[in-house]
Amino acid sequence: MKWQYEDIVDLPRPVSERHPPMPMIDRAAQFAPFAALTGYDEVIRETARYVDQPVELTDSAREELDHTIRKLADGEGAPRVVITHYVPDGHKPGGCYVQTSGNLRRVDEYVRALELVDGSRIDLDAVIALEELI
Repeated sequence: MKWQYEDIVDLPRPVSERHPPMPMIDRAAQFAPFAALTGYDEVIRETARYVDQPVELTDSAREELDHTIRKLADGEGAPRVVITHYVPDGHKPGGCYVQTSGNLRRVDEYVRALELVDGSRIDLDAVIALEELI
């Protein structure tokens, strides 16, 4: 019995003289799976991202922090400090604790903020630790 493609099965693959071959990365993209749920991967990543909740200081820790802040406010010059404070997340409830270092310009009691020489302000209520570097 004769097979219907027997005459062409052993011929070489035709190569166009006018059109260059497509790069392999573009050929693979043709067969990539269709993303039916656009943005689903981003939502999953955002949900899995860990955020901290703000910590409430004990009374003794709060008193010690207030004492350090008063000492720095009454001091001269711009002491170098390391401030550990809470930064709320912009996308979901929670946030993270970061350490900021710099020279303290002043303690603004009116707006309850620490102002650094570089112009940045840190809310006093977000501060959980303050250390003066020597």
